[in-house]
Amino acid sequence: MSLKSFAAKLFAKYVVAKTEQWKSRPIETQNAVFKQLIQTASNTKFGKDHGFSEITSHEDFIAKVPIRDYEELRPYVEKVVAGQRDILWPGKPIYFAKTSGTTSGAKYVPLNKSSIKNQVEASRNAILTYINETGNSDFVDGKMIFLQGSPEMQEKNGIKLGRLSGISAHYVPNYLQKNRLPSWETNCIEDWEAKVDTIVQETIKEDMTVIAGIPSWVQMYFEKLQDTSGKKVGELFKNFQLFIYGGVNYEPYRAKFESLIGRKVDSIELFPASEGFFAYQDSQKEKGMLLLLNSGIFYEFVKADEFFEEHPKRITLKEVEMGVNYVMIISTDAGLWAYNLGDTVQFISLNPYKIIVSGRIKHFISAFGEHVIAKEVEEAMNQAIAATDAQINEFTVAPQITPEGDELPYHEWLIEFEKKPTDMQKFIATLDASLQKQNSYYYDLMEGNILQLLKITAIKVGGFHEFMKSKGKLGGQNKVQRLSNDRSVADKLTEFKE
Repeated sequence: MSLKSFAAKLFAKYVVAKTEQWKSRPIETQNAVFKQLIQTASNTKFGKDHGFSEITSHEDFIAKVPIRDYEELRPYVEKVVAGQRDILWPGKPIYFAKTSGTTSGAKYVPLNKSSIKNQVEASRNAILTYINETGNSDFVDGKMIFLQGSPEMQEKNGIKLGRLSGISAHYVPNYLQKNRLPSWETNCIEDWEAKVDTIVQETIKEDMTVIAGIPSWVQMYFEKLQDTSGKKVGELFKNFQLFIYGGVNYEPYRAKFESLIGRKVDSIELFPASEGFFAYQDSQKEKGMLLLLNSGIFYEFVKADEFFEEHPKRITLKEVEMGVNYVMIISTDAGLWAYNLGDTVQFISLNPYKIIVSGRIKHFISAFGEHVIAKEVEEAMNQAIAATDAQINEFTVAPQITPEGDELPYHEWLIEFEKKPTDMQKFIATLDASLQKQNSYYYDLMEGNILQLLKITAIKVGGFHEFMKSKGKLGGQNKVQRLSNDRSVADKLTEFKE
């Protein structure tokens, strides 16, 4: 065992002990975060506009601070972008994480010293928690790759801006710098396909032990490695032990990954966003991610079924229930207040508080009142893959409300198969049966002959890649929308069908 590996185990034990301190006192921890956030921001413009000096309870906060998404918070953010101080948080942010906006251009999410520190520590602690549980630390001596955006920064009124993953690249600890790939120059390549080609050349002869990124883009990297070397990834990287991912559910990709690697490897799921780092997988033995309660974020939850009501009930951690689909609302130490992140989560444990990401509040199918969410279609896909010999690269689902002729409406599944199932009817039947079992509304619609059996449109191999490229969304932080309530994605994807 190397000195670095031994030190990693000692540090891991320390970090896990520190985590236990707040994990064992979750409600008290969140109350302390709430109090600290309100007090710190009481003299900001937002704090004064919303009477922070008079807020002493969550009920006060609900009364004074409505839920907002980015577009509703934009008037405040624009003042920060213009260089004004003490708007959402004391002083000025040191970065803006720039992301694609939903309705009116780019989003500029403020980041300050504290929020960046929490992001970096959460990533580190996820790995250290894995080391502590498994005793596996040898991988720290090998090479690690994080498929991410360019670390090059722009500047706006004295504040640097870039993609979150590129900003994070500036905070890789010194003890990992020698292990980290790709090179700085390669990381700065903007063209994603050219970047991955260069990464392949830089890494193909290295001892890669940890690989991280959004599954769809890591898959692209693996396929190029295999095409270039003629070998399985696991044969090429004999000491490859750990895959770290976030952004999407890994399960639909798992079979394809294991085929590309040639064996199983451990994986760690993360739940990061530009707005904060919310959770990470803390056990290889149990499902779900540990909700981070001591990282400068105060959480509220609204039942997804009630979210679009005029005054939906906002609850704190102490009131949540297992198995309920909640919209997660955050207030952060970077100055986001009662902010609708757009993600929905479900609690699978209340001691400790562990979650799974169930989808996006705007990404669902309810064209016929079925309220189908991403978690349900992903689980259906997992079961269909397990029941057949199919392998998939990517998929999305959309309603077909007005089919031709006298056909009943249906759900269309647009799937890029790496390997089509030998028995396609069994594959379709398993998808449909799983969805009916998970979603009673869908079951009723099928039983009442309101909907007909789902249909599959096969997308050509590489079709989703071409689709994302056509949208200018090719890159490590972009992901395919898993489902939608209209035909905007599906109709464009049909241009790439077989």
